[in-house]
Order: sequence, then C-alpha cells, then structure tokens
Amino acid sequence: MTHSAVPPARHAVTRDDVARYAGVSSAVVSYVVNGGPRPVAASTALRVRQAIKVLGYRPNASARALRTGTTRLLGLVVPEIGNPLFAELAVAIEESAAQRGYDVMLTNSEGDPDRERRQVSNLVARQVDGVILTTMRTGSDVALLPLDGVPTVLLNRFDAVPGFDTVGVEAEAGAFLGTAHLIEHGHERIALVIGGGPAGHIEARERGWTAATRRAGLDDGPIARDDFSRAGGHRAALRLFGSPHPPSAAFVSSDMQAVGVLRALDELGLRVPQDVALVSFDGTQESEYTLPRLTVVKQPVQEMAAAAVERVLAIGADSSNEHSLHAPRLVIGGSCGCLGPAASSEVRPALG
Repeated sequence: MTHSAVPPARHAVTRDDVARYAGVSSAVVSYVVNGGPRPVAASTALRVRQAIKVLGYRPNASARALRTGTTRLLGLVVPEIGNPLFAELAVAIEESAAQRGYDVMLTNSEGDPDRERRQVSNLVARQVDGVILTTMRTGSDVALLPLDGVPTVLLNRFDAVPGFDTVGVEAEAGAFLGTAHLIEHGHERIALVIGGGPAGHIEARERGWTAATRRAGLDDGPIARDDFSRAGGHRAALRLFGSPHPPSAAFVSSDMQAVGVLRALDELGLRVPQDVALVSFDGTQESEYTLPRLTVVKQPVQEMAAAAVERVLAIGADSSNEHSLHAPRLVIGGSCGCLGPAASSEVRPALG
C-alpha cells in the first residue's frame, strides 16, 4: 500500500488526513481514537496510531463536543490537594470516571472562596459535563457558586445541602465507633481534636464523639479546635496534653491532625498508647506509616468516588436531589492500645 504524502506543515491535520494516510475510513480512525463504539482489528488500529504519530494529528475535542453534545470531561474541585484524603479521592474519581469513558480536570482551591469561584466558572466555561465539588462553603453559600445548571455533586459532605446532590460518609456513626473503642479500653476522659466550624454549628464528628461518651455515662471531655492540618493537630495537642489535668485518650478528626498530635505527644514525653491512646478519622495511607500505626475510622474512598461519578452523570433536569452516605469501618492499629496484628471491623453502631 502506498501512503499519501504528509500534509504541509501549514495544514491542520484532520481525521480524514489520517484515514487517507492509513488507508482506512474516517469512521475507523474515530473508533481507534475514541475506543469504540465498534471494535477495530489490532493490525488496523496499529496502522492508524502510526499515522496519527507521523502526521501529528490531535483530535479536536471542541468539534467532537459540538457533534456529540458532550465533552466527556468532568470538573473536580478540591480544597487542598496536599491533604492525603483529597488526593486519594481525586485519584479514585479519576479512575471511576475513566471506567465510564470520561476524563477529569482537577483544580485546587486552597480553601479560598474567591479562587474556588473562579475555578468553578472556568470549568463551566470549558463545558464540562458535570462538576464534583469538595467545598469549604456551608449551606446556602454553595448556591452562590456560578454553576449555571451544570450537574453538580458535593463530595465529602456529612449533611444534606438543599438543592444539591451530596455524597459523604456516616461521620457521626464513625466518630461514635472510634470513641466507643477508646471507652472499651477503659478511658473515661476522652478529648476531641477537631477543626473550628461556623458559629453555632456542631459538626457530625463532634456529635458522634459526644453521643458515645454520654451513652457510656461519662462527662464530656475537653475539645481542642484548630486547623485541619498537621500543624493544627500539633498546636491542639500541646494545649490539651500540656495542661495540668490532661485526658488519657483523644479522638482526632483527621489523619493530618493526628500526625501533628503524635509529634506533640513525643515532644511532651508522652508515649502512645501507654500514656495516651488515639483514634483518628479518615484512614488515609498516611495513617499506615505513623509510629505507632494509627487506629482509624476509615472512610470508604473508592465507594464514595464511584458514587459521586455515577450520580453526577445521572443528574437530569427533573432529577430529585439525593444525599448518599457511606459507612466507615474501624481499622485497628497500635495507637489505641490493642495488641496483636492489625485487623478491621465493619461494626456500625446504632445512635438511636
């Protein structure tokens, strides 16, 4: 077979050019580029890919979107990509979207509302087919974002948000589970390390911690509020455990905070779990490499990501909003005082 000449450099290479060069139809080129909908023989697909490489062909996503009515692109906004939880969610969302033939455009807002607003506006302008948003905004503030009717799912939400589809974890039940485990070890004064929230709002993890201690007939333990960061956990622990009457255990609302807590306890000369027992919330890979390994209430990241992608692709003009919560599980490490090899438990406590 004789290939046609390579188009001049000034000519924008088209799908028809690739088809002529490879000696196939334009439809076959489309099947190879888009992975279907019809199968292509391996030898033919190889010839098409070689033609694409030689000619420097780049599929026109905008033209394809006009033809098909879809960009096959989802937007993802996270508040802090350096947080292991959001990093793991981002990877899981990308994998789940890819299984459905979608790509993901990731943006990092750094928790800045103005930056987040610009990023949402930019994603909408790029005609994404949906937005998955992990936002620090609360309540009606979310509705102020310029989403312009684009299907949107709020991810990592513990409570429902009117007007939006949401996916999250049963954080109250998870905090109850983690705190109850510390109570089972005989601790009677259990602190809570958590971030600061809006005035008058009691967050789900705090509700679960309170419910567990009160169910056991214990007095409410001390609360240390600081940033959801390693530095925040470090500062909170120095205040808690450097006090004249420190607690003997703490439920920590994120792995990042727990890493800071571990460092503070070491600086104070306190041993974990001999002097202070810890249970953390999140269960990211970071928690598996602390010393001792953290006992965690693990969020089902893969399950949540798949649910968010599935839902954002299913939202229609007449869809009713859904609030989807997924069950965490307790994964035993060494920080709580348990002995023996690490194990996991699927116990979901009743809060009623």
